[in-house]
Amino acid sequence: MYTQFFGLTEKPFSITPDPRYLYMSQRHADALAHLLYGISESGGFIQLTGEVGTGKTTLVRSLFEQLPDEADVALILNPELTTGEFLTAISEELGIEVPGDRSVKALIDGLNAYLLDAHSRGRRTVLIVDEAQNLGTELLEQVRLLTNLETPKQKLLQIILIGQPELREVLSRADMRQVAQRVTGRYHLEPLNQADTTKYVRHRMRVAGASGSVFRPPAIREIFRRSKGVPRLINVVADRALLAGYAQESRTINRRLVRRAAAEVFGDHRAGTWQRRLAAGAAAAALAGAAAVGTMYWLDRFADVPGEPVAEAELPAAPAPLLAEAREMLAVQEPAEVVQDTTPLAELLADPAVPKDTATAFATLFALWGRSYEPDSQPACQQAEVLNLRCWFQRGSVTYLRSLDRPAILNLIGEDGAQYQVVLQHMDADTASLAFGARTFRTSLTDLSRYWFGDSLMLWRPGALQGEDLAPGMEGEGVRWLRASLERIGGDSDSGSVPDAGPSFFDSDLETRVRDYQRQRRLSVDGIAGAQTQIAINTDLGIPGTPSLSRAN
Repeated sequence: MYTQFFGLTEKPFSITPDPRYLYMSQRHADALAHLLYGISESGGFIQLTGEVGTGKTTLVRSLFEQLPDEADVALILNPELTTGEFLTAISEELGIEVPGDRSVKALIDGLNAYLLDAHSRGRRTVLIVDEAQNLGTELLEQVRLLTNLETPKQKLLQIILIGQPELREVLSRADMRQVAQRVTGRYHLEPLNQADTTKYVRHRMRVAGASGSVFRPPAIREIFRRSKGVPRLINVVADRALLAGYAQESRTINRRLVRRAAAEVFGDHRAGTWQRRLAAGAAAAALAGAAAVGTMYWLDRFADVPGEPVAEAELPAAPAPLLAEAREMLAVQEPAEVVQDTTPLAELLADPAVPKDTATAFATLFALWGRSYEPDSQPACQQAEVLNLRCWFQRGSVTYLRSLDRPAILNLIGEDGAQYQVVLQHMDADTASLAFGARTFRTSLTDLSRYWFGDSLMLWRPGALQGEDLAPGMEGEGVRWLRASLERIGGDSDSGSVPDAGPSFFDSDLETRVRDYQRQRRLSVDGIAGAQTQIAINTDLGIPGTPSLSRAN
C-alpha cells in the first residue's frame, strides 16, 4: 500500500524470516559463528537461545545459505511430537526410507545406517531443532541418545538446539544433567541496543530500495524504546508507522507517528476517555465523548505514555514563571479538610457541590508533591515534566496501588455511566481517603470497588535522569543509579543517600538482578527497569519528599 509512496520496491519490515533482510549485528554474527562451528566440528549439542522475536529463525535461514557443501541438514520446526513422530520427521528430512512398522528401534536403525553411509562418503549430518524449549523430558532423552551414534573417532550426528530462554531452565534441571553435559557450545541472542536498532531500521529500508532517510532519529529512538530492541517488534511498529505516514502523506516518519503506531500495535487501552480529557485539558473536556476523539488524538495531544517520557527538546517551552516556581517551590499546600465519618460514594458522586473534575484532581495531586498545577497552561503531564515528575497510567487493583504506595487519580464511573476524577490520598486495611478538591472523605474499599474499575494515574519522580526505560545494553548515569539503588535495597551498600559510583553499563548481571527484584515485588518480569519498576524502587528507598498512601498526607 505505501511502498510506492516511499519509493520502495517491497515492504521493508515484513516479519517473515527473509535472509536478505538479516542485519548482522555483533550479537547475530557471534550467534551465526556458533552455528557454523557446530556444523563444521564434531561434538555434542550446540545451544542457541533468545527471547521471542530476536531473530533466531531468520538466523537459521541465513545459516542455510552458508552451509558447507558436504553438510546435510534436517530441520525440525515443531518438536511437540512423540518419539516415533520425531524420528520419522528426521528420517523424512534426510530422505531416509521410513520403515513400515515405524517402531523406535527400526527408525533408529535406519538413521544409524544412513549416518554411517554419509560418514563414509565424507558428508556431515546436522540436526537443527527449533523451538527446542518445547521438547519434553522423554524426547530430550531420545535426542541425547542420538548423539551416541558414533564411530570410534567421531560423532555421526551434530545437534543444534534453538529455543527461547526457557530452554536454559529446562537443561539446568537435575534430571537433564546428562543432556546439559553434552552441550559443547552455548550462545544467548540478546535484543539489539539503540545503536544497532538505528542500523537495523536503515539496513532494512535500504534493502527495500529506500534512497534516503525516511525515519528521523527521534523516531528510531522511539521505536527502540517501544520495542526494547526486539527485531520482530521493531518490524511491526516500523511497518505501522510507515502506513501512518502514508495515510498523512508525510514522506518522513517522526516520533509522533511512531508513538501513534506503537499505541495501535500494543493495544494501548490506557488511553481511555477520561485520559483524553486529561490530555487535552479543560478546553477539550467538551470533546471527550465524541467518537472522533480517539486514542490517537490523546497520544498526539498528551504526549505522555507510561514509562516513555517526552524528550525535553520536543516539549513546548514552559512559561518562565512556571519554571521559576518549579525551582523555588518547597512548601506543600495546606492539607485538605478531612471528614472523619465514612461517607457513601453514591452521595458524593451525586452531590454537585463536591468537585470531581479533572483539573481539580490534578491540582490536588500536584499539591501532594509540593507543586502547583496551572489548568490554563500546558497539559498536566507536560507540566509534570518541567517539575522533574512523570505521569504513569495503569490499570490495576487496590493491592497493586498499595504496593506502589503513591497517591493516584482514580477514574470513577457512576451509576449513570458518568466519569469522575478523584484523588486516592490514603489507604488503610479497610478504608480509603478520597480527596474532592479541598475536602477529603473516607469511604470503605468495598464501596470504592463499586465505582472504580482499575484506571488510575499517579505521579512519580524518575531515578533515571530522563525517566527513560533502562534496558540491557544501555549505559549512563541512569544505569549507575539503578545498580546502586538495587544494591542498597538488597543491603549490599551502606544506608543513606543512593550512591552514584559503580559500573554504568547495563550488563547481564544487572539484568538478572532486575529480574530477581521484579519477582520479589510481583511486577512484570522482563529485566527492564521501566516506570513501574522505578516507582517500586523509589518506594523501597523511602526517598524524602515523596507522598505516600500508607502515611497520611
